Amino acid sequence: MRKLLTCIALVCGIYSAQAIKIIHGPYLQAVTDTEATVVWVTDTNALSWVEVAPDDGTHFYYKERPKFYQTRFGKRTIGTLHEVRITGLEPGKQYRYAVASKEVLAQKGPRIHYGNVASTNVYRKGAHTIPTLNPAKEEIEFVVMNDVHSKIDKMEAYLTHCFQKEKTDMVFFNGDMVSDIPNEQVLFDGFLDTAVKHFASNTPFYYVRGNHETRGKGALKFMSYFPTPTAKPYYTINHGNTFFIVLDGGEDKPDSNIEYYETAAYDSYRKEEAEWLKEVVESEACRNAKYRVVLLHMPTIKGSKLWHGARHATECFIPILNKANITVMLCGHTHKYSFHNTPETTEAAFPILVNSNSAVLKANVTSSCIKIDVVDLEGKVVKSHLFK
Repeated sequence: MRKLLTCIALVCGIYSAQAIKIIHGPYLQAVTDTEATVVWVTDTNALSWVEVAPDDGTHFYYKERPKFYQTRFGKRTIGTLHEVRITGLEPGKQYRYAVASKEVLAQKGPRIHYGNVASTNVYRKGAHTIPTLNPAKEEIEFVVMNDVHSKIDKMEAYLTHCFQKEKTDMVFFNGDMVSDIPNEQVLFDGFLDTAVKHFASNTPFYYVRGNHETRGKGALKFMSYFPTPTAKPYYTINHGNTFFIVLDGGEDKPDSNIEYYETAAYDSYRKEEAEWLKEVVESEACRNAKYRVVLLHMPTIKGSKLWHGARHATECFIPILNKANITVMLCGHTHKYSFHNTPETTEAAFPILVNSNSAVLKANVTSSCIKIDVVDLEGKVVKSHLFK
């Protein structure tokens, strides 16, 4: 009788013929000293959760672990993109986690019929880890890459030469990791699956939206894949003795440009962001940090060839940042290396390091300085900068 019912259910489309699968992720987002978000994708609708355990030497299955669900206005959500926020963590601690997705076979009124569960393989492969940020950490390392434009071979080279599992605290994607976002698959094929393969399930990355990430049918869903502590593309994080300010420059051409088909409103957006930035630079966390590092995809420098977006970002952000004792700003966008620290090339009261599209930045931060190496595709250090 059970076999007969199963066959009838399959024919009627109530149950799926194949088990649910996790097809992308998981990867860490919006990691702070007390929170983290885990993101992953399944091949069919599911109710999903994350189980979290301290990294205390006990087996993950030693006891029942707390479960965190994605909720919206008090209700647990069902879908294929799963974005679960974990709270109540402690600074400078490492936690273990596992994700699980229970397939939703059918919904009729309030009733939900569930199927199989897909999960990360804790039993055979071990749990993934969440290292929370630690404002008290004495030395940190981070990597910055930009303008990859879905060229996976470049990304593989960057990570091979610069990412060290035991030393790299975080990775920044400083814009234009893809050329546009027509759909979710472009993100995963373009760089996300590679990031997960190398580090992103266990080491956080922070996304700096570039002008190309504003383009395409899927661009408005950007925040669903890359949640931040502010729920906006501009935000701050505090790790070690460094306060990071991540800014969003929006598009590079005037809002009226024909390429935007009457959908751009970035001038008003940058002005709104500037109001937020005024509060940020006055915050205790910003003022008390030893170093203040700004990340912005489009460089805010001088020049008659500067496009509108960068020029307007300069007008909006630089007067505010000039009052904040910024250590350095890290940019991309131009596909060429340049360094600006004189009145002839910048209005900023701090140096601006623009990375090319054929190198990666590797930064080491100590109590005495920030050392940033510019590393090419062969792993050679072609430039080095010290900031104090």
